[in-house]
Amino acid sequence: MKCKIIEKATDMFLKHGFKSITMDDIANQMGISKKTIYKYYANKEELIEEATNLTHEKIHHIIEEIIGKDYNPIEENFVIRRMFDDLFNSADSTPLFQLKKHYPEIYEKVICKETESCNHLFRQNIQKGIANNYYRQDLDIESSIRFYYTLILEINETTALEKDTQKLELAALEYHTRAIATEKGIQELEKQLLIHKL
Repeated sequence: MKCKIIEKATDMFLKHGFKSITMDDIANQMGISKKTIYKYYANKEELIEEATNLTHEKIHHIIEEIIGKDYNPIEENFVIRRMFDDLFNSADSTPLFQLKKHYPEIYEKVICKETESCNHLFRQNIQKGIANNYYRQDLDIESSIRFYYTLILEINETTALEKDTQKLELAALEYHTRAIATEKGIQELEKQLLIHKL
């Protein structure tokens, strides 16, 4: 039952927002009593924290699967970007924006986890790109990671609507890639932009 509750709650939070969904809403959707939810979760904050952990694990599992398919580094970034769009497509507002506004303590925990994961992911992608001549050999890898992460985080923290976030993130990916790509990388970028236009 605990697994079913967290799966349903996560789905509802991501679609309708962490603030607007109540314990009553979750119980009604599942056809159970609110008391059943409280048997497993002391309060809504605990449920939200577990929902964010579940989402984090799901996202990074999918990313590992994408990386395992051995796309070139630019294509890999676009496939990952599309995965995020598909995952949050039905959401009205950006999950990070909601968390920062309504549940700042949970938001801080999410950011700590995501910073480490994203930095590792970006570093891996840039190293692969340099090795395969998609990215420039003279890159300052740590600065490139920091610039891109700061850009993506700023978009997610300050943009309320998910559809606006998706457009800005695609623009940020293009901006980031143009800044670090070789001629070969730019050709691949142009190809991916045609494929992945919103």
